[in-house]
Amino acid sequence: MPVEPRDQQANVADRLSGRDRPVLIYDGDCGFCVYWAHYWQRLTGERVTYRPYQQAAVEYPDITIADFQRAVQFIAPDGRRASAAEASLLTLSHAPGKGWWLWLYRRLPGFEPLAELAYAFTAAHRPAFFRISRLLWGRDYEPPRYELVSFLFLRGFGLIYLAAFLSFAVQAQGLIGSHGILPVTELVEAVGASLGRSRFWLMPMVFWWNSSDLAIKAVCWTGVGLALLLLYVLYLSLLYAGQTFMTYQWDTFLLEGGFLALLLSFARMPGIWLLRWLLFRFMFMSGMVKLLSGDPNWWNLSALSYHFLTQPLPTPLAWYAAQLSPAALRFATGAVFFIELVLPFLIFCPRRARFCAAFGILLLEACILLTGNYNWFNIQTMLLCLPLFDDAALRWLLPVRLHRLLPVTADTALPDRLRRLAVGALALLIVLCSLVEMDTRFGGDPPAAAQSIDRFIEPLRIVSSYGLFSIMTTKRGEIVIEGSYDGSEWHEYEFRYKPGDLARPPPWNIPHQPRLDWQMWFAALDDPRGLPWFWRLLQRLLENEPTVIALLEKNPFPDKPPVYIRAWFYDYGFSDAAAKARGMWWQRQSLGPYSPVVQLNAQHKQLQ
Repeated sequence: MPVEPRDQQANVADRLSGRDRPVLIYDGDCGFCVYWAHYWQRLTGERVTYRPYQQAAVEYPDITIADFQRAVQFIAPDGRRASAAEASLLTLSHAPGKGWWLWLYRRLPGFEPLAELAYAFTAAHRPAFFRISRLLWGRDYEPPRYELVSFLFLRGFGLIYLAAFLSFAVQAQGLIGSHGILPVTELVEAVGASLGRSRFWLMPMVFWWNSSDLAIKAVCWTGVGLALLLLYVLYLSLLYAGQTFMTYQWDTFLLEGGFLALLLSFARMPGIWLLRWLLFRFMFMSGMVKLLSGDPNWWNLSALSYHFLTQPLPTPLAWYAAQLSPAALRFATGAVFFIELVLPFLIFCPRRARFCAAFGILLLEACILLTGNYNWFNIQTMLLCLPLFDDAALRWLLPVRLHRLLPVTADTALPDRLRRLAVGALALLIVLCSLVEMDTRFGGDPPAAAQSIDRFIEPLRIVSSYGLFSIMTTKRGEIVIEGSYDGSEWHEYEFRYKPGDLARPPPWNIPHQPRLDWQMWFAALDDPRGLPWFWRLLQRLLENEPTVIALLEKNPFPDKPPVYIRAWFYDYGFSDAAAKARGMWWQRQSLGPYSPVVQLNAQHKQLQ
């Protein structure tokens, strides 16, 4: 293979400088050798000189041509020589952050013979590994850079935080305000009295200092535009203050992702790998919990036959998805398992395999997003696919003009030793606790010390377990709240997003998270006697409390509050094609009362 002019210029420079740098000599006629020599050259920069043996052999008469053809040769400035795996790892040790491979080679028992054995096997099959290399890494592989990836990810995650804060801000007074369903002031008084000073760690939130309505507004609206650290702290406060209304997995998912985004902003590569680890855990655990639950609807691949109807807040497209044939829905269910259980392992594979994982996950999340309202959940998962790419891949996707406008910076110097130790310790802590969470979720019993560490940092919510819809509901129960002046004529309250009016199509609300509507879906699966918030909701409706009424679409008693209120239970289903053509999206059948008729005790302002 002809030598490039760049190599010729390097040879001249080496001879003129007395070769004060190490030299890696490779086989210039071997496509595999040239491929990886060019990659290593970009990786090490000017720290190592690269020369094909076809040019350099004459300068090293003590090395036979057979040795050059058998393995790469590393020549140190002092004349010492190494070959094969040792030469490769010596070369990599001159690249920033790659010296640990050489450390393993020299210090870890058994690593040296395994490395040399792997090198010998690869060298014996170089044409095949050359084809594999081009398939997995591309034709002209270069050391991956993530400046552009980080730039786009951090700004995308900031927009997700913006959506989450805005979503809660417009509901906060009705949910946790002083006249809301679950006032945060009551939480502060009750928990503060029982926990004492430990409350600051066990429930870290800013509302310990001020839990007024003004403070709630300040936290919500301040969080709309501040830096990642403050966003994380403020949202963690809302997580605890929100009580029942902030117990969803996407809230902890947002906090964990936000913490890793903060880490990414000052430690790029640890941040990239931890974000990939988060995506792996989220996807793999989502698949595993479905199998571990033992739900026959997942095992026989019939789950999607129910999902589009029974999910909390369907979109209009869910009606059409539910009309697909049983065979198509079984195939789609199998595809879900493939994407959640198989593709996540490609996240830790070479770049083109990672791309396959990213495209598969993006396809799944796009389908979920189109058929179900899951606020920013799917958007965040799609954004987590971004670290599976590198800057070179994104250049093909972004317009050239946009790419030129982005302030992409060069690699910064390695952080100092203390900073590297701190980042490394934090990364190990996150990985350890996430393994504990996974093991516990899968029924294991992690070591007691590991569980203690996990429990200690649990209040910060930087690590969580995941897994939605482990049990597939097969019927859609809906609670319809009704009010009356006389106990005979009843009028329905209409919620903004959950099914109610049979002629109203399922609305879109992404990326908004209507928390009361979601909570009503969970309430339909539970006994109302165990739901204190539900009775508080009925009380607020009997009071015509404006902040709570604002959470609803329709108040049938705008002038005067009702005297009586009740909740009725219905079995909802999608309408058939004929009814849909007449404008009816839903059909329902009464199942009887969900709660008894209640009224407000005028003296004590309580239900009776």
